[in-house]
Amino acid sequence: MRRHTFLLAFLVVAFALIPGPTRTELAAAPAEEAAAQGFSQQDWQAEQQWEAKFKAIPSTDNLREYDKRMSARPHAVGQPYDKDNAEWILANFKKWGLDAHIETFYVLFPTPKERLVEMVAPTEFKAKLEEPTVSVDPSSDQHAEQLPTYNAYSIDGDVTAPLVYVNYGVPADYETLARMGVSVKGAIVIARYGGSWRGIKPKVAAEHGAVGCLIYSDPRDDGYFQGDVFPKGAWRPLEGVQRGSVMRMEEGSGDPLTPGWGATKDAKRLSVKEAKTLTSIPVLPLSYGDAKPLLEALEGPVAPAGWRGALGFTYHVGPGPAKVHLKVAANWDVKPIYDVIVRIPGSTYPDEWIIRGNHHDAWVNGAEDPLSGQAPLEEEARAFGELLKQGWRPKRTIIYCAWDGEEPGLLGSTEWAEEHAQELEQHAAVYINSDSNSRGYLQAEGSHTLEKFINGVARDIQDPEKDISVWKRLYLKRIADARKAEEGAGAASLHFGDEYQTLKELRERPDLRIAALGSGSDYTPFLQHLGIASLNLGYGGEDGGGIYHSIYDDFYWYTHFDDTNFVYGRALAQTAGVAVMRLADADLLPLDFTDFSDTVSRYVDELQKLADRERAEIIERNREIDEGVYSATADPKKTFVPPQKEAVPPYLNFAPLKNAVATLNQAAGRYQEALNEVERNGEEALAHASSATVNQQLMESERKLTNAQGLPNRPWYRHEIYAPGYYTGYAVKTIPAVREAIEQRDWKLADEQIGVVSKTLEGEAALIDSAASDLAKSAQ
Repeated sequence: MRRHTFLLAFLVVAFALIPGPTRTELAAAPAEEAAAQGFSQQDWQAEQQWEAKFKAIPSTDNLREYDKRMSARPHAVGQPYDKDNAEWILANFKKWGLDAHIETFYVLFPTPKERLVEMVAPTEFKAKLEEPTVSVDPSSDQHAEQLPTYNAYSIDGDVTAPLVYVNYGVPADYETLARMGVSVKGAIVIARYGGSWRGIKPKVAAEHGAVGCLIYSDPRDDGYFQGDVFPKGAWRPLEGVQRGSVMRMEEGSGDPLTPGWGATKDAKRLSVKEAKTLTSIPVLPLSYGDAKPLLEALEGPVAPAGWRGALGFTYHVGPGPAKVHLKVAANWDVKPIYDVIVRIPGSTYPDEWIIRGNHHDAWVNGAEDPLSGQAPLEEEARAFGELLKQGWRPKRTIIYCAWDGEEPGLLGSTEWAEEHAQELEQHAAVYINSDSNSRGYLQAEGSHTLEKFINGVARDIQDPEKDISVWKRLYLKRIADARKAEEGAGAASLHFGDEYQTLKELRERPDLRIAALGSGSDYTPFLQHLGIASLNLGYGGEDGGGIYHSIYDDFYWYTHFDDTNFVYGRALAQTAGVAVMRLADADLLPLDFTDFSDTVSRYVDELQKLADRERAEIIERNREIDEGVYSATADPKKTFVPPQKEAVPPYLNFAPLKNAVATLNQAAGRYQEALNEVERNGEEALAHASSATVNQQLMESERKLTNAQGLPNRPWYRHEIYAPGYYTGYAVKTIPAVREAIEQRDWKLADEQIGVVSKTLEGEAALIDSAASDLAKSAQ
């Protein structure tokens, strides 16, 4: 082992010292493959050699040491080790020869002052609200530094009320309760984690009249039902608790006191009472050890089959006889956060920026979330420092960002993006994000103008556990999953998102689909607020676990149960680094509109099917009410409230959207034809094509998909194609203004937004046509 490690290290160092290729050498070298989009054949050969040198640099030993060092102590916002980590990251960047600095913002970050959950009837019980030390886990005993178990941005409150179990606490669950004759008005609800982002649960509870909300982790979802619990296994133990923010991020991310502008030291601030993204009822999280006595004391109707967890008793929904006292009080302090920023100036297009980010703050120690993603970012920066010493220069400016304050509400990235909004709108070409990283398959999500590009990058990255590319491995995984779905498992049961492909499409379509982005990490302010094309990258799918946002997310857990030898950390550094490098070095930005227009066309088809399905369901339900189906089939010994008849919705006119998509498809085709002609005509044509005009149009293509007025009822979100759902929080809603209007049965709004989105797509098509025209001229 030692000898092999030494030999590998020697080869890596030796390879890194090889000087970059000269143009004479490149001219004599045979072309091995077609150039990637945006490169001449000659420049592509040079790019491949530089990329090979880059991929050889990231070290698993370094990744291990970075993660170990940064996760050594708790480092949430406002804690000493958070600042210490930021300064350590800054020192490393400078040591590697990079121009780096810290930008400080001042944000509202409440921390617990009082927490109490106790059952006062029919028996007495007081929740522990703490996670115990595990003897084999060295950092689990740092209790004096660990943030207590709580939900940040819950309002203060002191309430006593009957308890009602609401499953995941999403709108559909309240519809089920209504059919059972159960109301939560004046009650405290208890919901299990899952089904939506945690902040949606108190929002929906309050909309139905609840006065408090408890959120617990059921062992069916991430505890012993899934596997052995920590420390024997990876899953959540009896007293493990998921901390987390309950900020109303469906309204917008960032500091609640400076919505829409940077939270600099002297910035104008709202009062806490004026802040719109706090909850309206008090909230606390529970372990399943603390939740069990509360749930076990409930009576009332038996919970539906899909609501039953794994706690070993019959689940009832209440209300009562369990009665609970919930008290929450916080220190509402403004605290500094520290974004670490690196700038590598571009040699040819310095005013076009490629931005790469990951966050460094954690709820506690955070070896997985976020440091398994932050460590690779640092190795990428080190690798670029090495290449700069060897003579490489990016054509575009590269900006590396280690964000602070992501966990409470994307604070560091949002404040930086808002503070620099004008510059970013002028100069930002692409943002690439990562967060937690695990073991398994490439997970790429983002703007579909970058779908073809990231497919190309994935074909050039080797999977560390298989002798194939990460693209090939993901392709074969999707083949296997599609076969299972078509054999009867169904795509939904396999947890596919909008990237699902049939076997036929997988065999015929050159590019694997990527999922759209909702929210939940630092791409949100760049993509959905400012309209900057974005990607989120990581690996996962082979390891599970239940330590998310607990004290057990630490170096011991990660090195025993996740990417234990950090080979997928290296794969992430190679993937994201090559993506950054290729975007920075291409003369013509490698954005593609054929995959994008194909995806938008798919989304429009989905909308029409959704509207047709909603209409058909209402017609059928009304008919069944008239026929007496519900009254005839209801068990007379159980309470059942039949649904009310609804007005049959009008047919929506999707013609404007379909016409806009047709125009978009035609424009995408013309751009591709012009690009093909430029590439056939060689380097000189590409040099003309990569003029500031064409690249500026390409940078603006994502901006064209935004609406300055924002989405209905939430103006901070501006993107007309991608947004987090108003009732999902993290999960994406595509063409959100139309889709959510249909889902919420606001037919007038749906009709209005079809017109708005159609005009947006027509504007996008016009911009693509203009770029195609300029490309065509350069090819002549």
